[in-house]
Amino acid sequence: TLSFLVYYMLHLESSDIMRLRNLKDKDVLLDNCHYLITDPFNYKGKWNSLFGNDQAIFLEIGMGKGDFIYEMAKKHPNINFVGIEKYSNVLARAIKKYPEGLANLKVINLDALQLQDVFLQEIDTIYLNFSDPWPKVRHQSRRLTSEVFLNIYDSLFKDTKRIVMKTDNLGLFASSLVSLSNHGYIFRDVTLDLHNSDIPNVLTEYEKKFSSQGVKINYLEAVKK
Repeated sequence: TLSFLVYYMLHLESSDIMRLRNLKDKDVLLDNCHYLITDPFNYKGKWNSLFGNDQAIFLEIGMGKGDFIYEMAKKHPNINFVGIEKYSNVLARAIKKYPEGLANLKVINLDALQLQDVFLQEIDTIYLNFSDPWPKVRHQSRRLTSEVFLNIYDSLFKDTKRIVMKTDNLGLFASSLVSLSNHGYIFRDVTLDLHNSDIPNVLTEYEKKFSSQGVKINYLEAVKK
């Protein structure tokens, strides 16, 4: 029983763990972050003007502590990155970790169900990293690759739709392959063991921990014309 409990806790999604902890200086961090966009609804259709350029915009839904999106923005200064995080406690931890931010990085405290109110045909790529698997049948529509969310994403993309996903959860991965295929996506890359493939990869904070424990990471890249 104890070993099962330890395994379960280690495999909780970032939001499940960190939203339980109250960060004492959360409000100060959020109020003073220059790259946190507090009025994202005002920029619908105008995100390139906010960045001050016409570079492609890549979006991470559920950015956690921010390791992935910060490293991606640092590695690709010719691309604009936006990270959204539903839980303010989690977002504050990312801001505390990366207080200076980067010129090509913006973050938003937002529920993914509101994405249609924030973006309109502006996104080139969506990243889904270690999303909540919502394993119960009655909760499947809450998965970020369910038909509910795929319909939302349709209005966000600029031209070709591209979704890149990583997860340690095989159930979520299998259902995502089905839902994406049913929605008209084709797969450029699929692997059940990302770290033993030749696919370029930037690690998330939870991916680092999972990998150190020998947990295999599932990966897909899907596109839709």
